[in-house]
Amino acid sequence: MTWWCSAQGLPWTWTWRAYPGVWLVVLALAGAYLWAIYRMLPPAGRTDAPAASRPERTLFAVGVVSVWIALDWPVGALGAGYLLSVHQLQYVLLVMVAPPLLLMGMPVWLLSWLTDLRGAKPLAQFVTRPLPAIVICNAIVVVTHLPAVVDGFMATQFGSFLLDMSWLTAGLILWWPVLRRIPELNGLTYPARFGYLLAVTLVPGVPAAFMFFSDYPIYALYELAPPVGLLPARDDQFVGGIIMKLGSFMVILVALTVLWFRWHASERVQKERIALPRPVA
Repeated sequence: MTWWCSAQGLPWTWTWRAYPGVWLVVLALAGAYLWAIYRMLPPAGRTDAPAASRPERTLFAVGVVSVWIALDWPVGALGAGYLLSVHQLQYVLLVMVAPPLLLMGMPVWLLSWLTDLRGAKPLAQFVTRPLPAIVICNAIVVVTHLPAVVDGFMATQFGSFLLDMSWLTAGLILWWPVLRRIPELNGLTYPARFGYLLAVTLVPGVPAAFMFFSDYPIYALYELAPPVGLLPARDDQFVGGIIMKLGSFMVILVALTVLWFRWHASERVQKERIALPRPVA
C-alpha cells in the first residue's frame, strides 16, 4: 500500500492517488489543535480569555492547508519522484510558509504549555536561540539537498517521509526566534530579528546555486525520472533553483516588511506613553 509520496519510477498520469499517511499527519495537526483550544483551558483556568482568537484559528488553518498541499497529490507525488522544481516548491511550503503560520496560529498559553512539558523547556531554550536555530536549520537544509540523500531517501516512502518532516521541523525552529510568541524564551529585539532573517538567506543559496550553474542534472532521481511534460531535467533543475531562492526571498521580504511596520508602531506607542502628562500628586 502506498501511504506516502515517494519515487515509484512509474510513468506519470494525472489519475488521482490516495496517500493515507499524508491524511493522518494533516488530521493529527488539525485534531490536536482543535482538541487543545476546545478541551483545554488557558493557564490557571482563565475562562475569561478566549482559547484562540479568530485570526489565530485562521492562520493555523492556512498553515495546515499549506502542509497538505505540499505533501498530498499532485504536488507531493510530482515532487517526490518526477520534477525537482516541484520538490523545491515543497521546500518553500514546508520550511518558509507553513511553519510561521502554524506558530502564529497557536495561542501563547498553548505554546507555553507545550514548552513547559517535562524535558521540553531545556530543549526549546537551546534550539530557539538564534545561533543554534540558524545552524540546525541550515544543516538540515544542506544535508537534505545532498545528491546522495535525495537519491537515496526519496526512493522509499519512509525516507521521503523523513525528509518532509525534517523540512517542517527545520522551519519551526527557524521561525521561532523571529515570531517571538513567548518573549521570555529567547526573544529577539526588532533589529536583531532583521539581522537574523538576513542571515537565514545565506546558506540555502548554496544548493540553489548548484541548481543554477551545474551543467548537468545533479540528482539521478530526477534525471532518470519518467518525463512529465516537455521540460528537460536540466531546465527543471534550473527552475527548481529559482523557486528555492526566489520563493524563500519573497517570504523573507514579506516577513521583513511586517516586522518593519510592527517596529514602527511599537516605537510610536512607546513615544506616546512617554509624552503622556504625569498625574500631579
